[in-house]
Amino acid sequence: MYAIIETGGKQVRVAEGDIIRCDLVEAPIGGEVAFDRVVLAANGADVALGAPVLAGAKVTGTVLRQAKAPKILVFKYKPKKRVRKLNGHRQRFAEVKITKIVLPA
Repeated sequence: MYAIIETGGKQVRVAEGDIIRCDLVEAPIGGEVAFDRVVLAANGADVALGAPVLAGAKVTGTVLRQAKAPKILVFKYKPKKRVRKLNGHRQRFAEVKITKIVLPA
C-alpha cells in the first residue's frame, strides 16, 4: 500500500515505514503529524485518484527530527560595476516516519 501526498508544495510517494524529509512542520519531536492532502492512494490493484485530493484519506507520521539543510550560497553581481552581494541560506526541514495510511471508505 502506498500513497502520494502533497506537502510544502511538493508531491511525495510514501508507504508505511518510510522516512521522508519535508518542509518544517509545527509538531514537536516525537509528535504526530497528519497529512490530509492525499492525491493518490493504492492498495494492490485498487487505485483511488483524487480530483484534486481524496476526501477521507489521511496519512499520519511521527516527527523524528527537525534540522537545517547544508548551506547554499547565493552570489549576485553586476559586471564592470563593482556590485557584489553574497547571501547564504539554510532550509529548515523535518524528518517524518510514516506510520499509517488511511484510505477512503
